[in-house]
Amino acid sequence: MNVRTKSVAVIYALVLILVGVMPGISNAAQLPDFTSVVEDSSAAVVNISTTQKVKHERRGFPHGMPNFPEGTPFDEFFRRFFDEEQRGPGGQIPREYDAHSLGSGFIISKDGYILTNYHVIRDADEIIVRLSDRRELEAEVIGSDPRSDVAVLKVEAEDLPVVKIGDSGKLKVGEWVLAIGSPFDFDHTVTAGIVSAVGRSLPNENYVPFIQTDVAINPGNSGGPLFNMDGEVVGVNAQIYSRTGGFMGLSFTIPIDLAMDVVKQLKDVGHVTRGWLGVLIQDVTRELAESFDMDKPVGALVSQVLPDSPAQAAGFEVGDIITEFNGRKVQTSAALPPMVGVTPVDEEVPVKVIRNGKVKTLKVTIGELPSDEEIQASTTEPGSANDTRLNVDVADLNDEQREELGLKGKGVLVTEVKSGPAHDAGIRQGDVIVMINNQNIKDAEHFREVAEDLPSAKPVAVLVQRRDGPVFLALKLPSE
Repeated sequence: MNVRTKSVAVIYALVLILVGVMPGISNAAQLPDFTSVVEDSSAAVVNISTTQKVKHERRGFPHGMPNFPEGTPFDEFFRRFFDEEQRGPGGQIPREYDAHSLGSGFIISKDGYILTNYHVIRDADEIIVRLSDRRELEAEVIGSDPRSDVAVLKVEAEDLPVVKIGDSGKLKVGEWVLAIGSPFDFDHTVTAGIVSAVGRSLPNENYVPFIQTDVAINPGNSGGPLFNMDGEVVGVNAQIYSRTGGFMGLSFTIPIDLAMDVVKQLKDVGHVTRGWLGVLIQDVTRELAESFDMDKPVGALVSQVLPDSPAQAAGFEVGDIITEFNGRKVQTSAALPPMVGVTPVDEEVPVKVIRNGKVKTLKVTIGELPSDEEIQASTTEPGSANDTRLNVDVADLNDEQREELGLKGKGVLVTEVKSGPAHDAGIRQGDVIVMINNQNIKDAEHFREVAEDLPSAKPVAVLVQRRDGPVFLALKLPSE
């Protein structure tokens, strides 16, 4: 091979190499640049720190030690002994202490309105907002909505930097987004990722269609903004899924459209109203779809129609499968509550259901969502009660149960005990509550009425009947 041929071969090889490299260079040039978004928006992101006065609660005795009746000599002796480890300077046990928490927020108006999460400022006695220029201002709570986890704060200041509000309804899966917040109190930390899913439902969060991202969110990011590439806020960072307490690639954000609707209602009327249909629903499984002669599992299956609800007035029936609400497809049961929640109260909307294999359209006038307590009362079976103060479920006793336990009087059967005052007092599933605070319990409804009137922060006696005999327990509700 002569010199000319070698030169041509080298040039040809270089061309091939460049052709192979060019796509990589092109792709690198297309990677997003977040600097302009950060420069334009970070000044409107704030750090939020709260202080809460927490009353000192004495610890229980170590495992294996008996619990003596409060006020007895043995109780006093052992409490003095075990409280030594809790004593502070001077040998005194503090009656209360300050609990601190951190979060983020962002300014939505020049005159000092700030948007954050409800859980960031919940039960706070003092809220301090730190601005990007290092100013620290005390904030007041204008309003909050626990159901959507949104809160509105106000600081006394003027001409503040504000964020641009975007349209979360235009977000697409795969789109780049970034968050600015204060994870672990590191102010103005920027993290980026993509939208992983939209309209995501989470357990116990029925009215928020979350945006799921893989943006790194950690403690302290809560309440901070999620931006799109145009520098517009599209959501409020709220939750992470984690088995360790740290970021695991699953972050959940409240859509800004929903959050701003909450803000408007809180500023205008001081509370939030949501649409209400009045049905209990569940997913349609593959087996259920086959039993209903459906081609595939889709929709929300009605398992209960609540009394005096819009659904009852519109003629909904147990077994109806809701497939479309106000022109929007209902793919799963989790998709329905957010659709209903954002529908204005008193608006009439069409709802398509499958009933006995046929499609039927019902017209329903949406009502206002009641409180959780009212919903629980309406979903409770006759002869039973759910008490949220004690966190216990009870039911009336039948004659067979009374005879088996040797009961002549009334009383209610404990069907479930959750974490709370009843559990702490030693009440267990299967117990029969005969008396509370010197009042003989007649039935489940009477139990609920008595429980509502129990005093806080004061022990009351509860008489329960067990198979091995009656026993008194001391029940104490926390201070309200």
